[in-house]
Amino acid sequence: MKITVIGAGLGGLTLASVLHRNGIEATVLDLDASASARTQGGMLDIHEETGQAALRAAGLYEEFLPLIHRGGEAMRVLDRHAVVRMSEEDDGQGTRPEVERGALRDLLLSSLPEGTVRWGAKVVSARPLDDGRHEVTLADGSTLETDVLVGADGAWSRIRPLVSAEVPAYTGISFVELDLLDVAAKHPESAAHVGGGMFMALGLGNGILAHREPDGSVHVYVALQVPEGWVSSLDLSDAAAKLSQEFADWAPVLKALIESADGEPVPRPIHALPVGHEWARVPGVTLVGDAAHVMSPFAGEGANLAMIDGAELALALVEFDGNVEAALAQYEKALFPRSEEAARGSAENLVTSFAEDAPDGVLAVFEGH
Repeated sequence: MKITVIGAGLGGLTLASVLHRNGIEATVLDLDASASARTQGGMLDIHEETGQAALRAAGLYEEFLPLIHRGGEAMRVLDRHAVVRMSEEDDGQGTRPEVERGALRDLLLSSLPEGTVRWGAKVVSARPLDDGRHEVTLADGSTLETDVLVGADGAWSRIRPLVSAEVPAYTGISFVELDLLDVAAKHPESAAHVGGGMFMALGLGNGILAHREPDGSVHVYVALQVPEGWVSSLDLSDAAAKLSQEFADWAPVLKALIESADGEPVPRPIHALPVGHEWARVPGVTLVGDAAHVMSPFAGEGANLAMIDGAELALALVEFDGNVEAALAQYEKALFPRSEEAARGSAENLVTSFAEDAPDGVLAVFEGH
């Protein structure tokens, strides 16, 4: 049984890792030239019932523990006047430890035999053959055939059209990602306001979100309700000044998180598939992670769902031992309700986070949990 996974993100790598642990090898194709071709984003909170369960299935949980950012589960919520509305310290008893995305991806990569991931292999299309097999075409014109095809290739998946006509829609929110380096020395006032973990300042339909990184930097997400093309057309040479104008009525110490940023901003419009996205069973092919259920980050579930998707798909393929259709059917039966629940929560939290009365609604959600 030849298994081909498109995309070496957390979902695709977890799938390959759990398969390998159970004696089944897969080929992972990724368009990046190497594992280090681009940065892997900021911090992730890894949930006990999803991300951590997937790491246990891969036999990597003990190796994961040293990667945890101690103190990273702290949380602060402020209003636009920089008034602290909620503050919780990390007492070490939480069940959602924080870890750098890049470190987690490196851990998964280290669990795979050399050559499992084919770097620089950009997939441009795939088509069904017979008996559930598929032919995959790469950008260099080469093709390969596979018995099981898994789309783990993110929001703009090349594999999704084989099972679904849906495409992600713009949510109305865009991020611009920024970094403040060595904040304790260079930006002590900002460091004091952010705290040791996750930080949210919300109000008037916009937000400044941030996270303290293990290296002493702060990764900032400037969140704006703007038209879809607004951040993509932003002049990056003057981005800080332009972004600061959107926060004219905010406290200076909060605007400093934008105005003092180091390095080049990264625009990131936020897209999502419809809540409840699913498809009829298509022989020999399925999706994991954002390819199946991309959503806004306001449920904190994206990476966790990708990992549990990969782990459960692998375990189903192991359990059914060659009966591909039975394995894929079992996997999707659990996938659809799990991702619908998370997507619904994400969509609701997005509306709450950018309401005119924010952060009041967000605080009410936290109190409810």
